Order: sequence, then C-alpha cells, then structure tokens
Amino acid sequence: MNKTIEDKLSDGRQYRDIDLKNIECREASDDGDGDEMLVTGYATTFNQPYELFRVENYIVTEEVDAHAYDECDLSDVIMQYNHEGRVFARGSNGTLTVAPDEFGLRMMARLDGTELGRQVWNEIRGGYTNKMSQGFMVAKDERTETEDRETGIITINRRILKVSKLFDVSAVSLPANPGTSISVRSYCEGVIAEVRQEIAERTERGRKIKRIRIMCEV
Repeated sequence: MNKTIEDKLSDGRQYRDIDLKNIECREASDDGDGDEMLVTGYATTFNQPYELFRVENYIVTEEVDAHAYDECDLSDVIMQYNHEGRVFARGSNGTLTVAPDEFGLRMMARLDGTELGRQVWNEIRGGYTNKMSQGFMVAKDERTETEDRETGIITINRRILKVSKLFDVSAVSLPANPGTSISVRSYCEGVIAEVRQEIAERTERGRKIKRIRIMCEV
C-alpha cells in the first residue's frame, strides 16, 4: 500500500468498493458539438445489508441509512483513479454530481474533459477496469448483534447513520484499492474484539451469579 492511501486511512477515512453492475457507461449528445462520456450509477445503496467480513463464527455486515448523507457536503466530491493522482471529474465544475435519491447515493460523471478521463471511460465500458470505490468518513453509526443458537454464528450489523464527508469516487485497478480491505479489516477486527469482550464479561457475570445462588442454597 502506498503512503498516500496510508495517510488517508490514518485520518479516519474508509473505503468501500462500488459494484459496477450498478454503473453504466453511455454517450449523450452535447448540443451537436460532441459527445459526453458519462458514467452513471450508485456509489452505495440504502437499507440493503452487505457482508463485510467473515472469520471463525463471526459475520460482520453493514448497511447505509437512507438519511446518512442528509448533512454531508457533496458540493465538491472528486473522481480519481485509485484515490490518488489527477482529478478527471469534480463537483465544483459540474462534471460530477453526487446526490441521494430513494434508492441510494447516485453519481454521474462526465469524463470527456481530460485525456485520462476518456481513457478511464473506455476502460470501464470495455470491462478492463471493473471496480470503483468511494472514500468517506463516518460521523455516526450503530451496531446490533444476533446469535444463531443452532450454528453459534454471531452476526454483527453496522448501520451507518451519518456520513460527515465524502471525499471521492474512484475507478480502481486490479488488484482493487488496498485501502478497502485494510479499512474494512481494521473496523471489523476491532468490533469483533469488542463483542468477544462483552460476551466474556456476560459469561463471567453469569458464573458469579450461579456461584452466589449455589452458596445461598447451602
């Protein structure tokens, strides 16, 4: 992982891959003067849990609340390649729009303004670049845990309630941006450790209560 991504992770930034099945490349006429190379789709969907991490008998899932971006400043989000280097679309000049709707966070980028943007558009359309990613910071979330008594599998669901900042949406090369796996693993391992500690504390309290009851019965 290069130092740029490492520095971004250190300030609390997180990355999530975007499924390109929800992304479309198309051309639109620009008043007869040329072609707009447009990429449209969803950076994330709302209220649809997806699996983040699985280890031993733990599964961590995540979902985004429909109001998570209500207070997020989306006016100057940028589009890059691998979350670094040159910008080939951005909100402030009108070549990138990102806004929530009833389904999710919809994005539309016009990529014909730069040579790199045109190259990326062709790579996405041709299937050579087949992943995208978003970089963001979470201000508020909540967590729930459920346990399957038959299998012993504990599912931990994180619901993102408030995103304070969306930094960028990026096309990513193969292998995908390492920041995604690192930020996901860092969060998931931390929350699993917390749940394990809570379970251990509950178990110990239960043992103490049981010992007290036995002593009282004697």
